[in-house]
Amino acid sequence: MKKLEWSQLLNSTRRKDLDNSASSISANVGGSRTEIERDYDRILFSTPVRRLADKTQVFPLEKNDSVRNRLTHSHEVSNLARSVGVALMYGKNDLPKDDQQKRDIPSMLAAIGLAHDIGNPPFGHQGEKAIGSWFKDKKIEVLDFKDSEEEVSSRIIERMEKDFLEFEGNAQAFRILTKLQLLNDQYGLNLTLGSLAALMKYPTTSEKTDTSKVSLKKFGCFHSELDCCKQVWKYTGLELGVRHPLAYIMEACDDIAYSVLDVEDAIKKGLISYRDLINYLGKSTTENELGEGDLLKRVIKKSEEKHEEHRQENLSPSEINDISMQMFRVYAIHEMITSITETFTSEYNDIMSGEFKGDLIGNSKARIICKRLKDFAFKNAYQTRSVLELELEGYIIIRSLMDMMWPAIKMRGDPITQKKHIGNPFERYVYGRISENYRRIFEDKDNTLPLNYKRCQLLADMVSGMTDSFAIDFEAELAKLRISAN
Repeated sequence: MKKLEWSQLLNSTRRKDLDNSASSISANVGGSRTEIERDYDRILFSTPVRRLADKTQVFPLEKNDSVRNRLTHSHEVSNLARSVGVALMYGKNDLPKDDQQKRDIPSMLAAIGLAHDIGNPPFGHQGEKAIGSWFKDKKIEVLDFKDSEEEVSSRIIERMEKDFLEFEGNAQAFRILTKLQLLNDQYGLNLTLGSLAALMKYPTTSEKTDTSKVSLKKFGCFHSELDCCKQVWKYTGLELGVRHPLAYIMEACDDIAYSVLDVEDAIKKGLISYRDLINYLGKSTTENELGEGDLLKRVIKKSEEKHEEHRQENLSPSEINDISMQMFRVYAIHEMITSITETFTSEYNDIMSGEFKGDLIGNSKARIICKRLKDFAFKNAYQTRSVLELELEGYIIIRSLMDMMWPAIKMRGDPITQKKHIGNPFERYVYGRISENYRRIFEDKDNTLPLNYKRCQLLADMVSGMTDSFAIDFEAELAKLRISAN
């Protein structure tokens, strides 16, 4: 492929503007803000972002308000990504740095960092697994997409099936931003083409994933949004399998955030201590492994020096534990952000030519500390009994909701030919509780996708859009009403 150009990658045109027949809402009402700066604001004020405050990061239904949720995590990723963008704009590298780009690159990174988890269902990755497993169990019944008058190829059938069998929050994020957040049309939040391209960490569809390649190991676009995806690629100079350069930075900042901050949350919950962490890191890392141990040793050394200072002060053991971890977080994030910024600069030419292999963390000196922190969190936080119990509860709740909602959706019939819902009172009630935005997309006469595909998407849209608390309460409400109705 030809070398990527920033003039295309930072394309500030909005999809709605490309349709001359559409009455555009993207007139210059932002004053001195650039279009890409306005993208961040649109995302920030959107409903799906607010819902992230009640979605699991690591610890489901956590009552300790100092422990992170998806919203606080997203704000942290956004902040880290913007910081890298600012550093790149004022560092020594080959990036173009006119006044517009000095504003747009950090702003785009902040926007995609804030939006990167917007498609995640309740209960974290267990939510994704629950949705996919339900479709797998119901495959024969619900994944029949041959009801369309148009001939559908086997490749498209495969793609449509995998959209649900391997349900992916990244693709749901793209769907939310481009379609589901309706104003008076189907352009979603109508973000710029550049921001939409940068948001796609996995620029491919479900049937073309390849776990041997970082950019293809998951998928970032459902069949229903493929036309939109191709439009974004066309105007930004990208193509299937080729990431926007800023997607590498967003991914690295996500890795940094959860590798360091998930450990901090586990310490806040009392599952582990600062000393447990330092002992593990010191024992698990080989001496100067591939030259990368130096970064980890610097973080440990600085953290331990501060820890000794804190021990000399009039602090309780709990306070010492907490503040020592805070300082570890400061030193670790600084070193890791510096490392990925240097790696982006050194790999810049390969990134811009589409030849870069792997990811920024994996090619940086931060690789060892990131891996050790993830290993430590997995053993001491993710696998604790309380976390596993709540993940199981969330898994069961989502599958129960889908069991009750599918008949209600099915009994709506084909909205193009059938005017009213023909189900029983319980099914009509359940259907009426589905978000009006989602139902409008499903019932749109211009939506010519196979009926069962539209039904599956309506179900996935509703379930994945729920918060943890709403899912629990809604499932309990429906289960009670179903018993009464019977």
